[in-house]
Amino acid sequence: MKVIEVIDLKRVYNSKIGIFNKKSVATEALKGISFSVEKGEVFGLLGPNGAGKTTTIKILTTMLLPTSGKVTILGNDISKATNKIRPRINFIFGGERSLYWRLSAYENLRYFSDLYKIDIKTQRKVIPELLELVGLSEKAHHKVETFSKGMKQRLQIARGLINKPEILFLDEPTIGLDPTSAIELRKIIKNLVSKGTTILITTHYMQEAEELCDRVSIISDGQILAIGETSNLIKENGKKTLEDLYLKVVGDGYEG
Repeated sequence: MKVIEVIDLKRVYNSKIGIFNKKSVATEALKGISFSVEKGEVFGLLGPNGAGKTTTIKILTTMLLPTSGKVTILGNDISKATNKIRPRINFIFGGERSLYWRLSAYENLRYFSDLYKIDIKTQRKVIPELLELVGLSEKAHHKVETFSKGMKQRLQIARGLINKPEILFLDEPTIGLDPTSAIELRKIIKNLVSKGTTILITTHYMQEAEELCDRVSIISDGQILAIGETSNLIKENGKKTLEDLYLKVVGDGYEG
């Protein structure tokens, strides 16, 4: 079952350059990409900076409208049914955004629960469960400003699960994390998938993508250059690792 379907998606940013005689400049961030994501899979969107990954994520999470093309999330047209989509998805960006540092971990989750209009009785059950899932039960009432980067990112995962999303979007979730914290975060992601959550992830770390993703799409300059089941894509192109394939596709060009 396709829970995400993207058909000929384009996004153009219009801007002006110059001081006195300003000129309008159109920049194509996405040049007509198409792909789909099946229920319960981990789909990786890979590419260099400026490739169009974050623009794609913003469109899929209803934060940005497409210039043209069609996008459906859980059977709903993204341009017409954002109110039906938003309660059923969530997203997590890399780094330390989307948290209130002067609040405790528990208070952060309670705040975001209120935004999703989750009743108090449910909050009292769900919040401790999420804190246990991400290994922060003992730090529940500690202020986030005292947390390490890895702890903050684990709390972000809990925040992203507060509404029990059917699809979770992860944009560079392990960026800036030390190796131990990154490993812990990948374990949490695998646990979520085992429980039926569909995940779309962007990452610069090819080993991470190879470990986590059922299928990957490699994007560069707003265009998809390769897409398919991760292991098959590597073998079909005569490579040993996803990193080797990525370097071929993005670094050396691709004719497959």
